[in-house]
Amino acid sequence: MNYITKIFTFFVLIFIFTTSSALAKISSQESASPDNSSVDRAHGVIIAPENLSLFSAKVSSTVASTDSASNTYILLQDASSSTTAAPAPATPTTPPDNGFFHRLGRAYVSDWAGNGPVTITKEPRRGTPAPIFSPPYPGTDWPIGGTPLIGVPDGQTYPLMQAINENKSKSKIYGWIEIGANGSTNNKTNASKGIPSNFPSAYDEYANTVQLDQAALYFEKIPNTAQKEHFDWGYRLTLLYGVDYRFTTAKGMLSQQLLLKNNQYGFDPVMAYYDFYFPHVGEGMDVRVGRYISLPDIEAQLAPNNYTYSHSILYTFDCYTQTGVNVTVKASSHWTVQGGLSPGCDVMPWTTDAKVTGNFCATFTWSNGGNALNTCANSINDGKYAYNNLAAYYETWYHRINARWHTDTEFWYQYMKATPNMYWYNGIDPATGIQYAPTARTPWPETTFQRPGQGAVNLNFGAVCQDPRLPAAKQSARCYAPDVAITNYLEHNFWHNQASLNIRNEYVDDIKGQRTGTPAKYEEHMVGFDFWAGSTITFRPEVSYTHAYTKYGVTALNISPGASIANLQSVSQGNPPNPLGLGKNQALTLAADLIWHF
Repeated sequence: MNYITKIFTFFVLIFIFTTSSALAKISSQESASPDNSSVDRAHGVIIAPENLSLFSAKVSSTVASTDSASNTYILLQDASSSTTAAPAPATPTTPPDNGFFHRLGRAYVSDWAGNGPVTITKEPRRGTPAPIFSPPYPGTDWPIGGTPLIGVPDGQTYPLMQAINENKSKSKIYGWIEIGANGSTNNKTNASKGIPSNFPSAYDEYANTVQLDQAALYFEKIPNTAQKEHFDWGYRLTLLYGVDYRFTTAKGMLSQQLLLKNNQYGFDPVMAYYDFYFPHVGEGMDVRVGRYISLPDIEAQLAPNNYTYSHSILYTFDCYTQTGVNVTVKASSHWTVQGGLSPGCDVMPWTTDAKVTGNFCATFTWSNGGNALNTCANSINDGKYAYNNLAAYYETWYHRINARWHTDTEFWYQYMKATPNMYWYNGIDPATGIQYAPTARTPWPETTFQRPGQGAVNLNFGAVCQDPRLPAAKQSARCYAPDVAITNYLEHNFWHNQASLNIRNEYVDDIKGQRTGTPAKYEEHMVGFDFWAGSTITFRPEVSYTHAYTKYGVTALNISPGASIANLQSVSQGNPPNPLGLGKNQALTLAADLIWHF
């Protein structure tokens, strides 16, 4: 654990200690509250028993709009202000401590008691009702990237903002701390050298460890897309530190942490954008400018936005972020269309890998929002090999079975053209006795420090174009490298929407090994749960099984990525085997994470 991780751990402990102290004091204060009163902890209103019936009647007449699925509420009026009955004699109480951490502690106590802070929204939700519940799911609507939800008011509240200004501002600061752990039959992890032996599983890629996955801090203002009267704007800046930075890193944005040093822990400003909302285009149009999460996918990079702790193999190897402009138009209650331009997947515009890249997506919903079909071409350019330059095509179907069950299914096809054959990077040139030099006939994948015979840092896998045991005369310079995958989630919510059962099954065919480093067909099966305390603590245990069906008799699990193919080629040329390339093809992993939201 490096010094930055120790600093983060120190602040986490301080946060937990101070909040726990506040909670303890609040509990003692509440135990001294009069027993003959009902306490509305969300608003600090104490209601005498003789006014409870009047309060209940007043509630029914003052609620203008309630959408519990989307966490949107209208504050209730204190009914005691409208009664002429003589108040009961007040019992003297000690005024509560109103310091910052005590306000923060009270926000958590109220949330866990089911009386969390609420906020006023002027406009009700437009369009179809929310199809699912949050909690226990990441959101109340089917995922769509590159835009805020058009027609949905921002009713989100956060404990930190409750302590700062009672969630009264449109601009908000919030985040979370996520700690993860796993035990696996894989055993060759070397975190200090960046060797993740659970790979291609993610985000529990380091086997048999406890780690800080994410410490995230958001600064945001969501434009008011529920109204149709006037232009509005918003912004988001997301700062991420932890092990998971390796999945969000874009080349050219602090990428030396991963691409040159392969650090276990790192920092990434994963999102930094502005939203501009135009209400009179269709049912509303949003223009997003900056760095944002790529558009398609069931899953998402940020921990609370995902069903489970780990991610599917499918999701691990697609596009993560793009930097550019994306336009989303809600054409009707059924159709939403999106189009945009960026320099490509996971690259910044000032890098040599940048290419003008388009994207186009369309979502059709029916059954009153219970079904949605998202079709997306996420990266439209020449498709030629460059850093993560994936030509990617997705089809995702979301289906609400009933109030307790729903299922999500995603299919993709991705490829890169003219991908360098890994044979030349891994092999020894008999004419020189060292690595083949990177030439047009013997190209290397994208690397740094290209000094044949002295090693290099592989930034982006090439392809295993032919059997690596074949001689050089039968090896091509480059080849077409596709992959295909399908993933299904089956979800069930229970315990009054405070828990969910998550079942994931998937199949991935990395035909030329360009994504994982090993040409193989992978199957993965996962069963897990989400348990919530209010809306601020999430615990997600799971168990998963992965099986790789490889080519050429190599192994794909419990190895340094790509090492098995390199080892096979080296052994075929008379060299001793490399232990890092000798792994296994089946793995069982028990994992869990804990997310503390603030």
